[in-house]
Amino acid sequence: MTIGQKIVQLRNSKGISQEQLAETLGVSRQSVSKWEMDQALPQIDKVLQLSELFSISTDELLRDKIDIAKNAQKRNKYFGTDGFRGEANITLTSMQAYKVGRFLGWYYASKLSGCTKSGYRPRIVIGKDTRRSSYMLEYSIVAGITASGADAYMLHVTTTPSVSYVTRMDEFDCGIMITASHNPFYDNGIKVINTRGEKLDDDTTALIEAYIDGDLAALGVAGDDLPLAQKAKIGCIHDYVAGRNRYIGYLISVASNSYKKLKIGLDCANGASWSIANAVFSALGAQTYVIGNEPDGLNVNEDCGSTHIEKLQKLVREKHLDVGFAFDGDADRCLAIDENGNVVDGDAIIYILGKRLKAKGTLNDDTVVMTVMSNSGFIASLDKIGIKCVQTAVGDRFVYECMQNNDYVIGGEQSGHIIMKKYATTGDGILTAIMVAEEICDSKTSLAKLAEPIKLYPQYLKNVRVKDKAAAVADKNVLAEVEKVEKLINKQGRVLLRQSGTEPVIRVMVEAETHEKCVEYTDMVVKAIKDGGHSVE
Repeated sequence: MTIGQKIVQLRNSKGISQEQLAETLGVSRQSVSKWEMDQALPQIDKVLQLSELFSISTDELLRDKIDIAKNAQKRNKYFGTDGFRGEANITLTSMQAYKVGRFLGWYYASKLSGCTKSGYRPRIVIGKDTRRSSYMLEYSIVAGITASGADAYMLHVTTTPSVSYVTRMDEFDCGIMITASHNPFYDNGIKVINTRGEKLDDDTTALIEAYIDGDLAALGVAGDDLPLAQKAKIGCIHDYVAGRNRYIGYLISVASNSYKKLKIGLDCANGASWSIANAVFSALGAQTYVIGNEPDGLNVNEDCGSTHIEKLQKLVREKHLDVGFAFDGDADRCLAIDENGNVVDGDAIIYILGKRLKAKGTLNDDTVVMTVMSNSGFIASLDKIGIKCVQTAVGDRFVYECMQNNDYVIGGEQSGHIIMKKYATTGDGILTAIMVAEEICDSKTSLAKLAEPIKLYPQYLKNVRVKDKAAAVADKNVLAEVEKVEKLINKQGRVLLRQSGTEPVIRVMVEAETHEKCVEYTDMVVKAIKDGGHSVE
């Protein structure tokens, strides 16, 4: 019996509806529904609440949770929630990249084998960020694509959302972005995007993994390898910088105001947005002040961008700017800085943009979508202005799926991934910045004033590198410490224990009445993980 089936059974035995259970646990009804359909798993703190509510041991509930997590980890040997990511030439090699290209070229050629259009070859568009290994991986992927008989269209250095946009608008069979997002330069990754501009489905990524591991039987292919294209069927390589330029034009077209009166700071993280962001805001008339725009292949995200926002805060204060925007390595996320130098994170941005959409009558069901990492104070602030919040598992993929399934128009993450379904199918940092600037102009209000109504609980997060994520979150002593902290918090906050989807890391996050208590309680859980021998020092 799965954990979802157990929740249904336990809920029915008590005569509790989904709505009543959701209210008791402080989650949305949609969250309970997803648990019961095994589309998502309850967080550790919610498992503890379920255990207490139904008088059932956490071991019994967690056993299935751990099994599901292990199975998911087994299914996704290379591809996590945000693509195939690892350290370049150690856990992500050029040969693996070549095989990704080989598979995709063959896969789409096979799907189109019955195409009546004479001479048609699959078309795959590729972009990359600025890290040194991106060039190595790019040419490996392109070699694989063309060897399998597909054509490769190269956008060169560009953002993840631009690849998504071009794939969708120019009707490519799929798109590929080479990036490790906010990670350091020595990491890299491969994100595969379907023809609709969305992340590739799990079934197809499972086939890619099978090919990487040499399992041709899983692909239904006889022999030692996929067939190679020959003679005129070998694929071509096209320079497609025009696609990137059309994306820039699209971003400019989204704005309805002139930004001539705005002084805007931009931190491009020495990453993919280093030339695009300035081009967009300059074209819109803003007086721009740009940092993090000197990539050398080794400095992406280094003391800059959305993960190191202090330099932008200093720039905004010293230059007396109206607003600052910080992007990450591939520019799918954005954090803002108000005129006083204070950070306006993804929660606050969703509050501002959700309120804007509600005022325009375009916020479907008066609902926004966020992840379980969102601050409880943010959710309470939304409630005061009549906006509901549906929470999902961490990852913009899960946010987008929830938006699609329920026709919600905006969602995002605290880290700055903001998805606006009217304009994009993925998080887009530059688009987010434009939308915030639009609200500043339309409301004739400063960013600090727009964010002022949001009252957040202090929050503290620590990452612990571990040997086995599933074993760490299943440790009885760790769970006992989490339960102890929950009692100390006494419903004035929460504790969240979460496995990273891309790294061997457990994220411990605590909300409490004061910052000091957040740090104290977080350290208690971290100590339990270390005392259990799970951490990698």
